[in-house]
Amino acid sequence: MQEKDDSVKHFLELVQKSRKGKLKIYLGMSPGVGKTYRMLQDSRALLRNGVDICIGYIETHKRAETEAMLEGLPVLPRKKIFYRGKEIEEMDLSGILNRHPEIVVVDELAHSNSHGSKNSKRWQDVYDLLEAGISVISAVNIQHLESINEEIGQITGVVVTERVPDKILEMADELVNIDLAADELIGRLKEGKIYAKDKINSALTNFFQVDKILQLRELALKEAVHQLERKIQTEIPKSVKLRKERFLACISSNPETAGVVIRKTARLASYYRSPWIVLYVQSDAERFDRIKLDKQRHLINHFKLATTLGAEVMKLKSNRITETIIDVAADKEISTICIGKPHLNIFQVIIRTAIFNQLLRNLAAKDIDLVVLS
Repeated sequence: MQEKDDSVKHFLELVQKSRKGKLKIYLGMSPGVGKTYRMLQDSRALLRNGVDICIGYIETHKRAETEAMLEGLPVLPRKKIFYRGKEIEEMDLSGILNRHPEIVVVDELAHSNSHGSKNSKRWQDVYDLLEAGISVISAVNIQHLESINEEIGQITGVVVTERVPDKILEMADELVNIDLAADELIGRLKEGKIYAKDKINSALTNFFQVDKILQLRELALKEAVHQLERKIQTEIPKSVKLRKERFLACISSNPETAGVVIRKTARLASYYRSPWIVLYVQSDAERFDRIKLDKQRHLINHFKLATTLGAEVMKLKSNRITETIIDVAADKEISTICIGKPHLNIFQVIIRTAIFNQLLRNLAAKDIDLVVLS
């Protein structure tokens, strides 16, 4: 709940800073992930804070939990359009512009408007609202994005005709990806929380299949990351150097520590989604003609393990181990060095303290972290 309140607070601050409307988009991998529900949660929180917010257009799809969230919120009337003998309800763009709320909720961003509307697409309506100084909270699924339309067709087997240009996502001041595990999404479908019961079996055999959902989920996550990177590049001054995580795992021929260091560094790199390197500095004392065969075998196996886990492996010969580690870290722009817990007796600790302190001083000067892995 705290994260949602912070999200609402941040969007409200954006709204108050600008005369032109601000745009917040909830992005989803498929219907039923909770985009509309989250928009209504936002609306209720903003209303409690005294913000003039209205519902311009919402599509509950008769989902009970979503309709319950709509209660008590100011909903603007829809516009009735008669076309080919049928009455069609559309969002009343002119009515919203005349009412001029501070924020308006506009669902179904990719919707195509009926004949007789001012704009052919709802995203164009949103653009008009923003230009008029009205901030908008909207939602769209990843399959409606124009640039990946062909890829979506290959995944789902369905040609999506209602699409939005990529620029509408680039215009967003906030883009929030609503993520949901595939099993949880399918569970919601089976419970009747997405479609009516007579449509569930058809959905399960077509769109709502685990492999398709996972591919759509990946596309949605990638798009959210892409938009965040674009925002960082355009909004953060060039003079501000951003720290990028890069890990360096330093190993020796010690079979008790090398495997641990490699595996734990792999986990850290995976968590940060960052590149990593395994470095082995071979001193004269660790030449292959001076160490036992079993240690040689362990070392070769550790190199294979590192490669399997996605690391770049570096093998260098030097008796200046500390300086070599520091040089590699600087050359490869390493943010964190990982080493194993040393197995030293007290005499060795006393002798090597000066070397260790030298390493710490050099790393501190270069803003590099040192992690000692147990």
